Amino acid sequence: MPETEKNEPAKKLTPDHILKDAIDETLEIALEVIDEAELGEHLGYRAEGDRLLTHFFDCKKPGYVGWHWAITVSRVPRSRKVTVSEIDLLPGKSALLAPEWVPWEERLKPGDVSPGDVLPYRQDDDRLTMIRETEDGSDEPPLSRLRVLSDEGVADVRRRWNRSVKSRTRGRKSKASCASCGFLVAIEGDLGKSFGVCANEWSNDDGRLVPLNYTCGAHSETDIQDQGTQWPVTPPRVNELDLEVITDL
Repeated sequence: MPETEKNEPAKKLTPDHILKDAIDETLEIALEVIDEAELGEHLGYRAEGDRLLTHFFDCKKPGYVGWHWAITVSRVPRSRKVTVSEIDLLPGKSALLAPEWVPWEERLKPGDVSPGDVLPYRQDDDRLTMIRETEDGSDEPPLSRLRVLSDEGVADVRRRWNRSVKSRTRGRKSKASCASCGFLVAIEGDLGKSFGVCANEWSNDDGRLVPLNYTCGAHSETDIQDQGTQWPVTPPRVNELDLEVITDL
């Protein structure tokens, strides 16, 4: 219920006695704007100033649970005529409200951005740091970056990549790791200490990121020797000395 005269702050305004009692007049005017089925019982009032007061009514409008109508009325000096100054629909403590607005760039999730989309520039990005503040201090062609991954960014990438590749490398039995495979393309930087890119067309991970400590059956130095076929094929033989020649009569 909205605050009424009884629970006002310490500095109270004296409600106008004519406006306070003008509930029926307020309803009559409000019904010219509000559907009668959407206007509920009187909930109270609040003095807003000299000859200015707001009446509160329960809202019966579908979909507006916990809301209330706030109808502000006033009168001119030495007049008993009540006029409506404003009609508002306001939420109460138990009102159903729309979720708090979240900007578009904050609502995006990885995978939502298509090749034609462009993300807004983020000057303060904890994942990046100015390249001049790193050990290298600059790039060499063909690179020309202003910012590179920060320590926090590297840690975040490492966690994300580990989760991504863990599911597709589970259950592999090869003893040799990717770190010793000749098909591994090494990458530079801190992430190169943990990851590389597979370049073996026979591997399911061809062209994809792989951890150095993972394994693959298409390893370049596999320890499985060529055992040949278990079903040898015997060449056909023809006994030319025991041929039966059949001719047409």
